Order: sequence, then C-alpha cells, then structure tokens
Amino acid sequence: MGVELELYVLLVILTVGSSVFAVFEVETPWWRKLLKWSIVIAGTVGLYNAAGHVALLLPIVAAGAGALFHVMWCRKHGIHPIEATPRRKYYELRQWDWPE
Repeated sequence: MGVELELYVLLVILTVGSSVFAVFEVETPWWRKLLKWSIVIAGTVGLYNAAGHVALLLPIVAAGAGALFHVMWCRKHGIHPIEATPRRKYYELRQWDWPE
C-alpha cells in the first residue's frame, strides 16, 4: 500500500476531529480551516515522498498534541472540552461576537 494509507488516516482524523470539535470552530473563518488542513495534507504527503510511512506520525502526533492542548486549555478556562459550554464564556474567550 502506498500513500493511500496516509490519506486514509488523514480522512479518519478529519472526520472524527470535525465531528467532535466542530462546535469549537463555529466562528472560525473558512479560509483558516482550509489553510490548516492544506498544511497538514501537504506536510503528510510531502513527508511520505521523503520518508515513506513514517509520514503517518505527522497527523497522528499533531492530532494527539492538539487534543491534549485543547483539553488542558478548556479545563483551565472552565469550558467543557466536548460541549464547549458555557457557550457565552467560550465566545468571550475566543473574542467572538455573542449572537443575541
């Protein structure tokens, strides 16, 4: 199996990550999400071309580190790490406008 394995892992991470953490990205601009995933995909495929399946470490380590940071940040600020509640407090921390 070639680069398909890396692409499959990226697809799983994207699907699970966007399903679980979408509530935290409600007001994030579309271009920022697109840029983030473009960098992850290009980095993984580029690393695959240079080092083979070692490239799997990039998205797996990045997802793990991101999830760990996310949980720590949420707990530090009194936000539920899955539900993003209390929602108003979360919006204030992200400096987003609260919809009235």
